[in-house]
Amino acid sequence: MSDVNKTIQKWHASFRKGTDFDSWGQLVEAIDEYQILARQLQKEVQSTNSSDFTEEQKCTQSKEEFKLEELKKLETIIQNILTYNKEFPFDVQPVPLRKILAPGEEENLELEEEEDAAAGAGSTEAFPPRAPGTLLPRLPSEPGMSLLTIKIEKIGLKDAGQCIDPYMTISVKDMNGVDLNPVQDTPVATRKEDTYIHFSVDVEIQRHVEKLPKGAAIFFEFKHYKPKKRFTSTKCFAFMEMDEIKPGPIVIELYKKPTDFKRKKLQLLTKKQLYLHLHQTLHKDS
Repeated sequence: MSDVNKTIQKWHASFRKGTDFDSWGQLVEAIDEYQILARQLQKEVQSTNSSDFTEEQKCTQSKEEFKLEELKKLETIIQNILTYNKEFPFDVQPVPLRKILAPGEEENLELEEEEDAAAGAGSTEAFPPRAPGTLLPRLPSEPGMSLLTIKIEKIGLKDAGQCIDPYMTISVKDMNGVDLNPVQDTPVATRKEDTYIHFSVDVEIQRHVEKLPKGAAIFFEFKHYKPKKRFTSTKCFAFMEMDEIKPGPIVIELYKKPTDFKRKKLQLLTKKQLYLHLHQTLHKDS
């Protein structure tokens, strides 16, 4: 891979992280990623032949505000730099755009699962591969404090074999639905068996158990890509409350989208005996 492509991939990674954080309402993290991208672009522009850009174009300082939907339009341009075989600068050609829906954007999509199942596994049209997961390492231990590792073993779904690029988003919320920890994504699951998608991945909760406030919960959102719609959708979710944190296996129920972080209006996904299978390990430094 050329140095140019490596540089462009870094731009795209920072941009995607920023817009994902923005969509999820994690504004501090989003600003950090946008600033990283801005510094990368500024460095590249300043090193570019001066005849390619005017001084006004090279200036990266702006007081204008941009809406999230306007920022997301830039992803097509960055994606095309990776997929178009021509020296920069060049004319941008259209490529499929993958969109991740924020919580609350999917209220009118409940019937899509049945539509997709009836239509089969979906279009074979090429689409951009999803980036690897964003799982974080275990926190340093503290005397008298416990850390929790949750192994996501598998999830039971009636149409498990039809899910494209399935992964889990893990978050820890307070009783008002506010993030307490950084949100993490698992890598894409690659093993499907009957009505199960197997993850077999460890997630390190990014706060000592004793420091989690009363009423907090750990959420697991199951997401997959819909090539016809060209977005990543939340299919269902599950959650664990504080009194369920115990060493050993646990099986928890699945609920219909949209994800209800306040746990006020919960609807089971199915009456079938299909669940999210987890295994908990507590690490305590005495």
